[in-house]
Amino acid sequence: MKLTYRQIEPFVAKPDPAARVILIYGPDAGLVKERAALIGKTVVADLNDPFNVAVLTSDQIIEDPARLADEASALSMMGGDRLIRVEDAADKIVTFVKTYLENPSQYSLVLLIAGELGKNSKLRMLCEGSKNAAALPCYVDDVRDLGRIIRQTLHDGGHTIESEAVQWLAANISGDRAKVRSELEKLSIYKGEEKTPITVADAMAACGAAGAQSFDDLVFNVGGRNTEAALRAYAVLSAEGIPFVAVLRSLQNHFRRLHRVKSEVAGGEETGKAMKDLKPPVFYKVEDAFRAQLNGWSLASLDKILGRLMELEAQCKQTAMPSDTLCAQAILGISKMR
Repeated sequence: MKLTYRQIEPFVAKPDPAARVILIYGPDAGLVKERAALIGKTVVADLNDPFNVAVLTSDQIIEDPARLADEASALSMMGGDRLIRVEDAADKIVTFVKTYLENPSQYSLVLLIAGELGKNSKLRMLCEGSKNAAALPCYVDDVRDLGRIIRQTLHDGGHTIESEAVQWLAANISGDRAKVRSELEKLSIYKGEEKTPITVADAMAACGAAGAQSFDDLVFNVGGRNTEAALRAYAVLSAEGIPFVAVLRSLQNHFRRLHRVKSEVAGGEETGKAMKDLKPPVFYKVEDAFRAQLNGWSLASLDKILGRLMELEAQCKQTAMPSDTLCAQAILGISKMR
């Protein structure tokens, strides 16, 4: 089946059960990954589940023509449906996919992950023309769609934004969906719990050239105890004139998010669900790093860090010592904690 523009988002949220093979393709690699993850999670809770998720390559399918059907027909050891991902789908496997579609499993979903495919792509034409398959294109968002995504993503994180700020962001963070989501997460973290509308100044502070590449470097290197890398990231932010308050908020929010998930997991919640329930949820590109830091910090240590960051804010308001010196000292101290 061929999906129209209006059908794509509803399909991603709730795939048509008739489609046993879904081809996700296009030049926007970030959007391809995002939609593959969203659709995959309608089948399995954990995309890394070794029992219910199988990852294949086109070469493996060519080398063993029965591999696709065998994986899709295998019964889950733990119960439930299975997900089969083919990471580098291309026209060279079209014969095997066509054969599989003649008798597909009703208990497995096959996701074909591809790059850009032209109109004459045999794999694309097969999935568009089959009743039990679907082809889902992923193109870079135009300005209209980008504005909608900006508003919706920030709204989901509990923020409002001025129209001028939307226009600035649409002009400055365009690119694939992964880049857009990453930049909006930085902006949300920068704004923190403050409920005033996001302004152009806020957007420029969080998503300028330095903020775009260094906020994640800063917080994840501090949280990962990579002292030298954390100080380098802080130096870049300082050199570009990023306000001290933006750096402080990014650190506070990162460790506050770690503390919240750690607390919920300690109370019996599943880690993946606790991460997903964050507002905004943990961006998929840093999920592994976030999980590693959850395992690396105790609740007591996270309490101590949050207290230290509160003291840092108070010190910067009460002493004559330059805030950048105090912040560098705090980054050094936190990243060296054990």
